[in-house]
Amino acid sequence: MVTVGLTFISALVGWSATAALTAYAQRRPSVAAIAWLVAALGVTVGLSAAVIGVLFDFGELTFRLLHIGVSLTGPLFVAWGAFEYAVRSPNGRFTVRLFMSVLTIVPLVVLSVDRISGRFDAAFPPLGEHYDLIPRALVNGAQGFTALLLVLVFVAVLRRGTRGPGTNDLAVLGLLVLTVLLSVVVGRAGLGAFGPLLMLGAVSSLWGAGALAARPRRDPYDDDDYDDEYDDEDDELDDDPQEQPVRRKRRNADPYDDLYGDAPTAPPAKLRGVITIYTLGEGQGDGFDQLANAVVAEVAKREPDTLLFAAHTVPSAPLQRIVYAIYRDELAQEEHERQPHTMEFTRLLSRHVVATNVIELSLSGAAANDGLAAMLMPR
Repeated sequence: MVTVGLTFISALVGWSATAALTAYAQRRPSVAAIAWLVAALGVTVGLSAAVIGVLFDFGELTFRLLHIGVSLTGPLFVAWGAFEYAVRSPNGRFTVRLFMSVLTIVPLVVLSVDRISGRFDAAFPPLGEHYDLIPRALVNGAQGFTALLLVLVFVAVLRRGTRGPGTNDLAVLGLLVLTVLLSVVVGRAGLGAFGPLLMLGAVSSLWGAGALAARPRRDPYDDDDYDDEYDDEDDELDDDPQEQPVRRKRRNADPYDDLYGDAPTAPPAKLRGVITIYTLGEGQGDGFDQLANAVVAEVAKREPDTLLFAAHTVPSAPLQRIVYAIYRDELAQEEHERQPHTMEFTRLLSRHVVATNVIELSLSGAAANDGLAAMLMPR
């Protein structure tokens, strides 16, 4: 009865985590959020099947559902979500998505139809005791790919540093690694009554990781102790309700100091640049230009650390558009990508764009007229 109770609680927490991750995905839509939602759903369906298995002994259907969720889709999609969350390289993301399609569809079909051997009882059945060589090899390959993704994510987070948002990223990664580790151990060893207990920890860790990832990142320049006259002035000026940006404007910092003011007393952070080339569908130029003009206006109004954000047409190629952005630092780029107007712009692009090419730059030097930023980015 202890095993039954723990399995039921694990499944109940799993459904709660799935509901919470659904809300997070709606609030801050991203590939990572959807991947974690799929992982939670797969694990929860497996645990729900396990409730029937521990009550009435496992059978072929409950065994297959348990391991499709716990051994395959759970760990694999958790790691994919971690990669999408932490790694920005478009080429890297595209390559991983290709591998994901293969490592999901083929093992899923094999685990669903391959022959099962051995007798079942009410204990959590290890995958290796009932599947033949090919299903075991496919699951081992998927789990090896999962481990590789998590290592790459860990390296990417460490390269960006552990200060500010990096601390939150490390916490998210730690919870995701714990989720994968517990799921793999239960899938391989079963562990009797400890199996549902470890899966309770796995779904709770995934829930916690999703909650941390969905939380707006705190601006390291923001200080809640600055409760001064600026707050009152902002309240008087902002009579109409406005969309709240993810990041508050830095206190006591003029966004044009680096362009117009004296030389900074400390070396500035390395500027970041992004060039995005869009290829439009036939007749979609006006619709794209309307979206681009709207997001440019929002960036100028709400993002002091986006130093330049400009959308260009290409006279020799009417179906191409180029968007060029310069950010104060890597943190400014991250905050821009998380702004509501940026996410809405990205969501609506698919109606007008047939191909996208992203080039990320790390600026080593530049020269510009003093009035360029003021002309292009009126505040």
